[in-house]
Amino acid sequence: MQRVTIVGAGFAGLTAVRALRKADPSLEITLVSRKPEYVYYPGLIWVPSGLRTGDDLVIDLERFFERMRVKHVPGEATGLSADGRILETTYGPIENDGLIIASGGRFIKKLPGIEHAIVPCEGVAAVKAIRDRVKAMDGGSIAMGFASNPKEQSSMRGGPIFEFLFGMDNQLRKEKRRDKFDLHFFTPAERPGNRLGPKAVDGLLAEMKRCGIETHLGSKMKGFSETKVTTESEEFDADLILFMPGVTGNAWFDNTGLPRSPGGLVQADAQCRVPGFERVYVAGDSGSFPGPDWMPKQGHMADLQARAAVKNLLAEFAGREPKAGFRVELICIVDTNDSGMLVARNEKFNLVLPSMKLFHWLKRFFEWMYLHRYRSA
Repeated sequence: MQRVTIVGAGFAGLTAVRALRKADPSLEITLVSRKPEYVYYPGLIWVPSGLRTGDDLVIDLERFFERMRVKHVPGEATGLSADGRILETTYGPIENDGLIIASGGRFIKKLPGIEHAIVPCEGVAAVKAIRDRVKAMDGGSIAMGFASNPKEQSSMRGGPIFEFLFGMDNQLRKEKRRDKFDLHFFTPAERPGNRLGPKAVDGLLAEMKRCGIETHLGSKMKGFSETKVTTESEEFDADLILFMPGVTGNAWFDNTGLPRSPGGLVQADAQCRVPGFERVYVAGDSGSFPGPDWMPKQGHMADLQARAAVKNLLAEFAGREPKAGFRVELICIVDTNDSGMLVARNEKFNLVLPSMKLFHWLKRFFEWMYLHRYRSA
């Protein structure tokens, strides 16, 4: 019986569980995460407006793990030993015959005053704080922005900020309060959302102009205060700041000999293998993969990488050469709470469809479909 250990219970980790169990009923699977739960981060954008409570995006995984015959270890990874065959955790050492690292990324919080900004994708508590702050405001200035990892520009998650921004504009209009608020969008990038493709960038900027959202583009961030955002070229008022910093690797990577990318992520090859470590794979935001500079950090990409990692690990167990790669593609709906713009991109084409209500409902249907597999007994 082969033993596989998975670190992380996000998109990549849970996809790896399902793919492993489907391929081999005899595997001994252990998953390490702080709690037996899954947070559906794409749905966080709907909490400020009340479309979601936040708590309904947190899925208890105990029944799923029981159904998949997975041993859940309530702890955190702290290091590796025995050339990757032992994962060190706060729970104790865990031996494995194959390891899949899917522990996500870590936001870079080095900007002065970043404690005055809310990082919305940190979880349910963060978006509830946004909801409550906006509800209590009689008016004022709300600023939303993102930045990348300066040492690895592709290591970022800027897309959700567009959704929070347009969603907030829509929410305030429905509440008949939009005239009392100034909305600002800021980023060091001159062409924000460029990974979505040139057409998408033009569409996003045009929509901001139409909505009366003031943009602050192309200037390096200097920091925040309780009431201001400061860049190298200007300073502007902000009573509420939402900011998505760049992403780097987990702190526990520092206690390992894992090869690292310039931005601090785990280096991987086209098969999701970690060079220099036998039967050690990485998937999702934890890894730095070869491919185009627009390769996204999103759940769909993490799923594709996890499936490739599983195929290759099982091939190694069977004595075959791991050859499976993963498609590089971006599929997203930039949602506004009641409509959405569809963006799709791969290495051959870039599709951008204008905002319409159908895409909002398509996003909600996908959420239901994706979560059903983990909610069902």
